[in-house]
Amino acid sequence: MMMQELLASQPSALNFLIFFIQAVALLMIVLGFVTYVILAERKVLGFMQSRYGPNRVGGRLGLLQTFADILKLLVKEDTIPAQADKKLYILAPGLAIVPAVGVLGILPFTENFHFADVGIGLLYYFAIAGITTLGLLIGGWASNNKYALLGGARAAAQMISYEIPLVMSVIGIVLLAGSINLIDIVEAQEKVWFAFTQPIAFIVFLIAALAELSRVPFDLPESENELVAGFQTEYSGFRWAMFYLAEYVYAFAMSVLAVVLFLGGWQPLFPFLDFIPGAVWFGLKFAVMVFGLNWIRATWPRVRPDHLMEFAWKVLLPISLANIFLTAIFKEVINLF
Repeated sequence: MMMQELLASQPSALNFLIFFIQAVALLMIVLGFVTYVILAERKVLGFMQSRYGPNRVGGRLGLLQTFADILKLLVKEDTIPAQADKKLYILAPGLAIVPAVGVLGILPFTENFHFADVGIGLLYYFAIAGITTLGLLIGGWASNNKYALLGGARAAAQMISYEIPLVMSVIGIVLLAGSINLIDIVEAQEKVWFAFTQPIAFIVFLIAALAELSRVPFDLPESENELVAGFQTEYSGFRWAMFYLAEYVYAFAMSVLAVVLFLGGWQPLFPFLDFIPGAVWFGLKFAVMVFGLNWIRATWPRVRPDHLMEFAWKVLLPISLANIFLTAIFKEVINLF
């Protein structure tokens, strides 16, 4: 609430300083998440695949392995292909990472810890997140590499296709909550989570979110066995790291969004458990979502490109439309009584 009051107050140097410090604090939290979720992902994948994860740098648990990887990327030579479109080549990583960070400001973590309480928060999220597609497409085009171009084209086709069922899957929630404000959506789940009243939408959302994040089994834009590294083939050092960082920041944001939309945010599982702080509930649900992403990555093979596109248009889209139709009928019937 303090951030909301700050945004509504008169501009001043002190208010700007407070806003800046809080924004940097949130960014540091997200970067800390990215640092250790990469380590956790590698450990979980190692455990599930009966092999060792990082276990050298930072003791037997490899706690400093990600820091070592970050340092390596920062000091690695920054190369730009001679035939690349240099301006677009440099711009592309920024177009990928800036929208990923931009969506964090409207995500509510608890009833008291959120930055901007935007009335159109859900619309804002999808509008800003869609800009990342340009970064991937431009990165592939500007590299002047056939594998990068194919990866960029795949990324654009995949993300545009799956953004449609992703957005449509939440329309049922908007109908039930009567708002696109994320805090209002959480408060509408005080009695029952939307994951129980909208199970079809929840499944569609999770599948489409995986495709939007380009994670296994939908990591076709950078599938190394056929495209080397896709749209980021010609990138190295910190520019490659920006693409990588954007993916994990979006994983953070998408996991938070799933908790807010379908798992009740900071609401307890049962009303009699409301003595447990909302932040604890939110953290537990968020951890489950992140672990689910890692679990899927460890177990599912990559799908074929034609199957990927067919699944979006022939399966998820009709299911999303049917769910909207059924939800509208259900709401009208409830209103009659």
